[in-house]
Amino acid sequence: MAEDGVVEGGAADVTAVDAAAEGARRELRAEQLKERVYITFTALSVMLALRAEVDHLTVGNAVVTLTVAVVGTLLAVFVADVVAHITVHQVLPTRTEFIHMVVVVLGAAETLVLPLLILGLAAVGLLPLGAALTAATVVLVVTLVAVGYLAVRRLKLPLIQRLLVLLAEFVLGLVVVGFELLAH
Repeated sequence: MAEDGVVEGGAADVTAVDAAAEGARRELRAEQLKERVYITFTALSVMLALRAEVDHLTVGNAVVTLTVAVVGTLLAVFVADVVAHITVHQVLPTRTEFIHMVVVVLGAAETLVLPLLILGLAAVGLLPLGAALTAATVVLVVTLVAVGYLAVRRLKLPLIQRLLVLLAEFVLGLVVVGFELLAH
């Protein structure tokens, strides 16, 4: 037996270990993409609500509102993952499982970067706040399509099905925009 616990037996053992590692990487990637979709829709809704109130906002208010909403959602996702783990496994997550949950949540936090950078442009006077909120909204809709692309690019689905997935994400992003515009 090798030091890592794998029985030495040749190429078949290496292939099985490689397949397991690839499966774990895919699972992590899938979880991160899923959480990015959640966070992107959350940020998109917040941006649209802020845009409707732009005349009564400062850049600081917009940044704090967006950050609190997204961080709150990320914390909710993390707590839900821990509670689900405890419910299913009847034990607390191991250190490795806990780190995995944190990595998934932190990966989704990257969704905040571009909208905050755009709001930063408004903070230094390079964009009016309304234009920054609109630009951030566009970036978030594009982010939905990009996340969809990352999800389907390597799939063995026919091209038309992959394009339909991307179109569906884009349309859903526009539906969120439409609902927010109707609400205000």
